[in-house]
Amino acid sequence: MRRPALFPPLALLLLSAALLVSCAGTPPDIPPYEPGHWDGSPVVQTRFGVVRGEEDSDQTWVWKAIPFAQPPVGELRWRAPRDPAPWAGVRAQGSFNGGCTQYSPVVRGSVHGSEDCLYLNVWRPRTGDTGLPVYVWIHGGGNSIGSSTMVPDYYGNRLASLSRMVFVSVNYRLGPFGWFTHPALRDGASAEDASGNYGTLDIIQSLKWIRDNIEAFGGDPRCVTISGESAGAFDVLSMMISPPARGLFHRAISQSGYARTHAVDEADGKADATLRQLIVADGKARSLDDAGLAAARMSPAEVRAYLRSKSDRQIMRCYGSWMMGMTDNADLIRDGVVLPSAGFDVLSTGEYPGKVPLIVGTNKEEVKLFQFFSGVIPWRSELYAAAAKYSSELWKADSVDEISRRLASRPDQPPVYAYQFAWGSPDVSGKSPMPGNWGRRLGAFHSLEIPFFLGTDTVNGVMQVLLFSGRNAPGRKALSAAIMDYTTRFARTGDPNRPGSGLPAWDPWTPGAGAPKYLVLDATSEEPVIAMSTVELTTDGVRASVETDLPEPLRTQVREHLEKSTMPSGVR
Repeated sequence: MRRPALFPPLALLLLSAALLVSCAGTPPDIPPYEPGHWDGSPVVQTRFGVVRGEEDSDQTWVWKAIPFAQPPVGELRWRAPRDPAPWAGVRAQGSFNGGCTQYSPVVRGSVHGSEDCLYLNVWRPRTGDTGLPVYVWIHGGGNSIGSSTMVPDYYGNRLASLSRMVFVSVNYRLGPFGWFTHPALRDGASAEDASGNYGTLDIIQSLKWIRDNIEAFGGDPRCVTISGESAGAFDVLSMMISPPARGLFHRAISQSGYARTHAVDEADGKADATLRQLIVADGKARSLDDAGLAAARMSPAEVRAYLRSKSDRQIMRCYGSWMMGMTDNADLIRDGVVLPSAGFDVLSTGEYPGKVPLIVGTNKEEVKLFQFFSGVIPWRSELYAAAAKYSSELWKADSVDEISRRLASRPDQPPVYAYQFAWGSPDVSGKSPMPGNWGRRLGAFHSLEIPFFLGTDTVNGVMQVLLFSGRNAPGRKALSAAIMDYTTRFARTGDPNRPGSGLPAWDPWTPGAGAPKYLVLDATSEEPVIAMSTVELTTDGVRASVETDLPEPLRTQVREHLEKSTMPSGVR
């Protein structure tokens, strides 16, 4: 079953080419440095060398494309990330890194990016303040497309300025370079090198860099919040269950993700299929079956050398590019080292190391984005609205309610705060703050909450003109300010409720019928509409509602739509 496309597609349509900037060759005998201390200067001493920042909007400094690991090329392809080589002189980057190897979302079959992509960006206020909380942004894209600076929606200047935090955004290896395992690659390798979870390890490596260097930027390594949307959200959840990530973060925010992992044998099958396709493409076999026989005659060392001899483009050609450049790759592998063999089942047993306060939520109409751009169901039809409602409720049942139930059952788990983002969704009278018919077409769609959480007030390129208007600006901006008030307090204390804020209390998820469950984040064109809800969803309950609430033939049509859905079911 294919995963849903967890990313903002239209944003990627408007993705412009960025310069790939890498550090010049560095003498191997330069030892690591002692990191400096924040003194208000944009010239900062990190453990690996000096970096110079530049002024950015909203009275912030930004440091672009700082390497947090060696380029994972050659023998380091499909290996755990290594510390970057220290450099001499001052590194001053004027451009963001262009991102990791991936299919283009615009030109079908075209590949862009580079394997040399393990860079992060830092924003902070232009003040002398130290000990600032650290907010880490992990981008979405189905773990196969995207980058830390894919769109201005992801930029950290607004949050750093308004919330007085250090904002860090990170790249990580994608697709078959981020998650790939084969018996030959495990042969003789260390446990982490053999894990197959290289994208996961890249995120962990970035958190280690933050632990060791962020004080030089005025950040507090003892107050780190990891956050992410879509695939970035299930990467956040994976950090909670990953033993190597223990102690590297202290709060977590999961926006529209889900908790799914893959077995080693499934990932091995993907890698074996890649190996066979490469052998056929080389003319060394006429069929995939013959290629399998040829591969069986190769030693583990020969397989490793053969796979690493191929360019990133040659490897990408073995993977089909489907919706917006996504690849059908097995990510988040239950290897037993980086991720537990039991996957997310450890949330029920309590055998997970990342017991930190969590904010977890989804958008009310997640799937409208995919329905609208697929064009399969006419947006004016009754089926369009019903399919979006129940598909999105299934998403919430698995990704918010089930996760919250499991975590809330653990006495040693800090509070879990759930939300539903509903701005743009039509109310009971069919009215939406979005102009025209966009509430019916898109509503509270997947990725729409990002600019509200980060304060950027930008959304997916041309959607900016279509959805954000002067008329809905008062309510929209007030809602964003409220969300940022909650998340800023959460990042500082683990509790989103700030005394004296005047905002409704955000109660933790509480077991039991009628108990607080999630906070509804909504607004009219004029003002926020924020309130707690006691509604709790289950997968079985949502499917039962289809049978009891819908008349025929709509009931059968929605049932068939859900059966064909690419949404995963359950938590594993």
